[in-house]
Amino acid sequence: MMNRIAVLTSGGDVPGLNAALHAVVLIALKNNVTVIGIHDGYDGLIDGRFFEMDLPMVRNIVDRGGTILRTCRSNRFFEFEWRKRAFEQLKHHDIHGLIIIGGNGSLTGAGLFTREFEFPVIGIPKTIDNDVNGTDYAIGFDTASNTIVEAVDKIKDTADSTSRVFVVEVMGRHAGFLALRSGISVAASAIIIPEIKPDIHKLLSFVEHNWRIGNHSMIIIITEHSIPEGGMGLKKIFETHYPEFDTRLTILGHIQRGGSPSAFDRTLASTLAYHATMALLHGKKGQMAAFTDNKFKFIPLSEVANKTHRVDDELMKVASQLSILI
Repeated sequence: MMNRIAVLTSGGDVPGLNAALHAVVLIALKNNVTVIGIHDGYDGLIDGRFFEMDLPMVRNIVDRGGTILRTCRSNRFFEFEWRKRAFEQLKHHDIHGLIIIGGNGSLTGAGLFTREFEFPVIGIPKTIDNDVNGTDYAIGFDTASNTIVEAVDKIKDTADSTSRVFVVEVMGRHAGFLALRSGISVAASAIIIPEIKPDIHKLLSFVEHNWRIGNHSMIIIITEHSIPEGGMGLKKIFETHYPEFDTRLTILGHIQRGGSPSAFDRTLASTLAYHATMALLHGKKGQMAAFTDNKFKFIPLSEVANKTHRVDDELMKVASQLSILI
């Protein structure tokens, strides 16, 4: 009988994790199921950092960024001996099911774990990169996008006042979702994403043309790994070819991970957590709760592992008409 379940957050922190935890605890307790929280992600699972969660712990956390469970990236969990230790911890604490809130790496590990030990696991996708396969949106992406837009709106004020070209580097690893969505939202002059091989000559010609006709304030948004050295590499290219341009670099960095989650992320997190918890209580396992085509559904964890969500082609068409999409 599924009367004791555990929950952990793994990988990088994102806004909305606490909203998901709030929902897991409330729904489980309403169904007379004990919830065990696991500190520090997979490392905490391996080392047995377990504690019982109750309503007072989650009563006022929906609007908070970060995660009350803390999180980390665990290399140990990708070795069989440590996954076996994690399984033994779950059995020792009499836990019957596990909810894992994580990104690509964490959910790949979740799929491996549930297959090896036939232990009931349900995944919930979270990442500001939005690159988890099988879901249109992951927890944290919307808030991070809004954070970028707010920051770039302020940078634009400075760019317009001082005639400067601003290169703004955003996160995303090898996915251009953040750059694409925020670039459209702020009417960026150019957007550089990993999915398209960069045409630096085209970009330089575009910037030079705009500079010559008097448009001296431009915003260029680049995903961190789109070219060697990311935003810094692009700034060096501009300084080499056009030293007369006043080029500045802003790397938004971890500001994109923090802050109070947006209404969309709170709703997404709560709803994914609801479906994940109810699915676990009703015997489903080896699945990820997803939001696709404006509907909530389940995707096998095997379809999530080692795959990435592609940037939307229609959005790329929009960006290519509104700015230079490199």
